[in-house]
Amino acid sequence: MKEIRIGDTVEQCVERADYPPEKIKAILGGETVAVLGYGVQGRGQSLNMRDNGVKVIVGQRKGGKAYDLCIEDGWKPGETLFDPEEAAAKGTVVQYLLSDAGQKDMWPKIKPHLTKGKALYFSHGFSIVFKDQTGVVPPADIDVILCAPKGSGTTVRRLFLEGRGINSSFAVFQDATGKARDRVLALGVAIGSGYLFETDFKKEVVSDLTGERGVLMGAIYGLWLAQYEVLRANGHSPSEAFNETVEEATQSLYPLIGEKGMDWMYANCSTTAQRGALDWFGPFRDASKPVFEKLYQSVASGEEARRTLEANSKPDYRAGLEKELKAIAESEMWQAGAQVRALRPERQGQ
Repeated sequence: MKEIRIGDTVEQCVERADYPPEKIKAILGGETVAVLGYGVQGRGQSLNMRDNGVKVIVGQRKGGKAYDLCIEDGWKPGETLFDPEEAAAKGTVVQYLLSDAGQKDMWPKIKPHLTKGKALYFSHGFSIVFKDQTGVVPPADIDVILCAPKGSGTTVRRLFLEGRGINSSFAVFQDATGKARDRVLALGVAIGSGYLFETDFKKEVVSDLTGERGVLMGAIYGLWLAQYEVLRANGHSPSEAFNETVEEATQSLYPLIGEKGMDWMYANCSTTAQRGALDWFGPFRDASKPVFEKLYQSVASGEEARRTLEANSKPDYRAGLEKELKAIAESEMWQAGAQVRALRPERQGQ
């Protein structure tokens, strides 16, 4: 384990090396891990565990793209691929990786199969923390654990195949067997985590929902769109506006931040860029901080959970989502982006 000290705060970080293959086998050797849901997290985590020698089965309804993908990935009906209820009955660890709305809907059918000594695993604290809205209240005689990769399931799988590992949060909500911590850490490494940071279910879900709506997705897109629109309104071409807003950020500056931090990125830019960034980050912080405070309260109060469940439970949700995503794809900014990306040298000849 590694110790992280930031000011007066001390954290312990669990490393992949703390749970080598032989230790994972000792902990999980007698387990059958049932992964319910073959979305991006379900797919990435199940494939990584299978490659790591864990006994994995998948619970996915017949029909649809997800089931076809299961077959394509080598899961065999009646052997390693079952309906969700049957998979839950067979599994000693049930990884509940359906959407948040899907977890609420499926819970009455899954709960009877969570018998004494099993483990219920989440990659998001949503259903447990907002149990008054989801109805997800686990039996008292099972372990309830969480491992939340800090990235999409696609990234979890990609980094695993590259021999790298993703950062993940982990938590134990209920330890009925006395082995919940070992179970979650072994599973965390088996799904492809490089480092695991301890939290609790509530902190995980509040930080996660805030981050998704904030700098990870919602806020960053809002900022990009605002700058792009200002540049276009002042006569700059679509390609110039996109390059200065998105392409340079994602292809040049953000990788520098990821490598060594914001100061490293600043140090590797021109002095004019440094001066402008140092002069202007404060006004942007001051302007956006009230929005983040409002967002955080909306998440912590459960309002965001209510809105999510309400929207995602509608029968026409998927059609509505596809319409919204299509509008983004067809907007001028991302039409420009598609053409600019196509010009990258590595994409020539594709």
